[in-house]
Amino acid sequence: MKPQIGLSEKKLKSTSVILETVLSNEMTLYIKTRKAHWNVSGESFMELHKLFQDHYQQLEEAIDEIAERIGKLGQKTIGTMNEFLKLTTVKEHPGKYDASKDILKELLKDHETVIIELRKNIEECATKNNDAGTADFLTGLMEQHETIAWILRRYLN
Repeated sequence: MKPQIGLSEKKLKSTSVILETVLSNEMTLYIKTRKAHWNVSGESFMELHKLFQDHYQQLEEAIDEIAERIGKLGQKTIGTMNEFLKLTTVKEHPGKYDASKDILKELLKDHETVIIELRKNIEECATKNNDAGTADFLTGLMEQHETIAWILRRYLN
């Protein structure tokens, strides 16, 4: 049964397509943050190990909320790595194992990339699709990424 929530089928689908890319970016960033957690070493090992764990747990929660948001809009949620990799704009670097400072720089860049894209997504959901609910949801998600980016940036100053 399709949702009757004041948005046309076309707008529901358009917003869901946006959310699929958001979900793909979150999944890719989640995997990269897990990799950082598993491979960090050096003087600040335990501190960064715990920091990355906190960050991937936040991402994991967001991933579930995004998938549920897609369902609330009456769409099926993608769920394979192949689908995520086709849509993500966050870049992976297989076989690359950087020092802690470089890991922090890369994750910061990824979060900032996500923030920039979310700003565009919020605008599109709000104006083009008249979907205030998703725009608000994405604003909260963007604020989470801004906080994580701020924390990562503080390690690099």
